[in-house]
Amino acid sequence: MYLTKKHLHRRTVLRGMGASIALPLLDAMIPAATALAKTAAAPKPHMMFVYFPHGAIMDKWTPDKVGKDFDIKPILEPLAPFKNQLTIISGTENKHAAGPVHAITPGTWLSAVTPRASHDPYGGITIDQMAALHISQDTPLPSVETATEDTKSVGAGVCDRNYGCSYGATIAFRTPSTPLPMEVNPRLLFQRLFGQGDTPAERKELAGQYTSMLDLVAAEASDLKKTLGASDRAMLNDYLDTVREIERRVNKMQERDLSKLDLPTVPAGIPNSFEEHLDLLFDMIALSYQANMTRVATLMVAAEVSNMTYNQIGISDAFHPLSHHQNDPVKMAKLVRIQNYHSKRFARFVDKLAKMPDGDGSMLDHSILFYGSNMSNSNNHDHFPLPSAIVGGGCGKIKGNQHITVPDRTPVANLLLTLLHRAGVDVGSVGDSTGEISEI
Repeated sequence: MYLTKKHLHRRTVLRGMGASIALPLLDAMIPAATALAKTAAAPKPHMMFVYFPHGAIMDKWTPDKVGKDFDIKPILEPLAPFKNQLTIISGTENKHAAGPVHAITPGTWLSAVTPRASHDPYGGITIDQMAALHISQDTPLPSVETATEDTKSVGAGVCDRNYGCSYGATIAFRTPSTPLPMEVNPRLLFQRLFGQGDTPAERKELAGQYTSMLDLVAAEASDLKKTLGASDRAMLNDYLDTVREIERRVNKMQERDLSKLDLPTVPAGIPNSFEEHLDLLFDMIALSYQANMTRVATLMVAAEVSNMTYNQIGISDAFHPLSHHQNDPVKMAKLVRIQNYHSKRFARFVDKLAKMPDGDGSMLDHSILFYGSNMSNSNNHDHFPLPSAIVGGGCGKIKGNQHITVPDRTPVANLLLTLLHRAGVDVGSVGDSTGEISEI
């Protein structure tokens, strides 16, 4: 039998009358008799890191059974429909979060590096940024960072006199000294993802103006370079590299075909309802995946020391004081309800990805979603054993449908390293990692 099927390049576009339209993944882009996973058309995984503060009531999180025949406890019960793509990992510790409690807990979750005691941040590069560097550079936005609360509004508990405020305000560090701000305003997030302007026509016009400005700056800088000395030319080269990177991202923005996306109305700002706010952030991240705007996202469900109340589920107690439950069964039961509620909002997002086609599967099939906290028992402020769950197939690299227990106090960095490897990011170590968790 002779196979003569020719295949289109994955980046093929339709061109005519000065316009170009990107094509979806077509069978014609797959060489004859070649499995999709072995072609350049194979989807890269999408990754998301969803952080919730104040730990978990661990006996309402951790299954009693190990392996595939595991039971799902109340906090994670909303994820039961996705059990085949759910992995729960028990026994890990992050000793690097120990110290000034809430002030360094978020910022060390994805790095497993002890930060330097200084108001000028210096910790570790987080794995979301390691992933962005390897799997998301061909998208307009290598990564997106979001949160429901601005830490400036929750008080001084996220700051420390020795460590400052940086580690409590974000879970993402691009470099050891560069914490990334978390966007809390859905309107600003929408504009970052899909351009400024309230209508498609306005966004197109504004994007065109911005491109022209960049061209002008680049041309003038190039002329200036001819008149400068060596050190100034080196500085200018750095500047031009930045300009070129911005131009690349703007061009990526313009190449998008968003005609098949059901874009929501541009948000007016931050909703008064926490549930609406959180759902809106999740929805825009799902949309950014569908539009191939980015492959890496982070989200803080709530801030450390959050005093938010959850009247929508009948709990009027402030979140942070409630987390100091002193083993009071009534307070612990309320915390479980809040933690279950967070899982419900996350499960709604997971369901969206499960129903979103992506190549030869769903977006969930091609995603690695890390859902967890860098604290365990909130009453004790400890960091062992950490609540950690993975959802998604990771392009066939994540087994799913299992509860894994590792030896007590295994560095959580081993989990972080494993997630990067499953995403195809070849790094030798993360933080104090000692190796992979092979069962994942």
